[in-house]
Amino acid sequence: MFDLDKWQEIFMTIGKNKLRTFLTVFGIGWGIFMIIILLGAGKGLQNGVERDFSTWATNAGFFWSNRTAISYGGFQPGRRITFTNKDTEMIRRRVGGLEYLAPRNQLQGFGGGNNVVYENKTGNFSVYGDYPEYIKIQRVKITEGRYLNEKDIEDERKIVVIGRNVKEVLFEDEDPIGKYLKVSGVNFQVVGVFDSKRTGDQADRDTQTIFIPFTTFQKAFNYGNRVGWYGYSVKEGYDVEKVETQIITMLQKEHSIHPLDVDAIGHFNLREEYEEISGLFTGINLFTWFVGISTLLAGVIGVSNIMLIIIKERTKEIGIRKALGATPFSIISLIIQESIFLTTIGGYVALVVGVFLIEAIGKAVPEDGIMGAPEVDMKVAIGALCLLIIGGALAGIMPARKAAAISPIEAIHNE
Repeated sequence: MFDLDKWQEIFMTIGKNKLRTFLTVFGIGWGIFMIIILLGAGKGLQNGVERDFSTWATNAGFFWSNRTAISYGGFQPGRRITFTNKDTEMIRRRVGGLEYLAPRNQLQGFGGGNNVVYENKTGNFSVYGDYPEYIKIQRVKITEGRYLNEKDIEDERKIVVIGRNVKEVLFEDEDPIGKYLKVSGVNFQVVGVFDSKRTGDQADRDTQTIFIPFTTFQKAFNYGNRVGWYGYSVKEGYDVEKVETQIITMLQKEHSIHPLDVDAIGHFNLREEYEEISGLFTGINLFTWFVGISTLLAGVIGVSNIMLIIIKERTKEIGIRKALGATPFSIISLIIQESIFLTTIGGYVALVVGVFLIEAIGKAVPEDGIMGAPEVDMKVAIGALCLLIIGGALAGIMPARKAAAISPIEAIHNE
């Protein structure tokens, strides 16, 4: 039953010391506010990283050739390992866990740039020889035309797929599809334009790229049967590290590399990086909850202390109540109700302000920024508020029991 007199008394008590009430409510709400802001900011950072990471298949990796460091099989150290089409066929035939294998070459070597010409315009871009499978490993958005296909590989077609930046530099507002550009004196027809799924500088680097069918690349630029490096992804249910180890062991035997020569074949898999990033964000979330709960706990303790002060101030009043027949339960319920009211008001206001601020920040964050839009799981936020309210009830128990234990005679004589 709603007790109007009890609520009027609570409001009268709160109103007697507005500054103390405000500081108490602020201290309580600050914990909820901190949880909302920290969780929102952490989720925004996670969204940004995952958005950029979504460019890559998480069950993928790369391996490339280096120089040997250990003599083996009659060969001296310092021998340069060169992958070939034969290695590609062997890996595809013998490694059952592979989903995709994409041999790659880059004109002028890794990190090299090339002058590309269209009519009277020139730009410096990265030029790659690729298989159609590569788009399954590093995902891009095809915005115009198409990507490479198997027919391009089989027929060694002189076609290219260009990045957004290439289009902007060479073609500006002109439709590039069907036009011809020149790479190292060789003409290629543009069949597609792509954009990166990443943001910022990474997206700019990605889209300063030109893809050519791998077989065409080898023939047009006199690469013979050489392969620069490989991208790969594994089938569902297969362990990336085990497949990676199987491939490297196979290549070590094929190229007479010492089993302990770990530098001869470089390798990197995205599963390890993804797990490290996931672990990092788990740690950030745990830290956020630690800070937030610590702040909430401080607020709850503050409520308990304030209620003790209020009881001290109202000792004579409580004694008179008991002398007039007030039961211990009625006194306890009054104190706990006041404690719950303070924590609920503080928590709810902080929740509303925190969510509103997160929404405002989300609208202001640029789409191509390193940070994604911050967001808060309302179930988590409301759960934290419920915990705070329970904490408020617990915070009022000790002061309430102290109030209920006051002797009417001692209270009346208290000054």
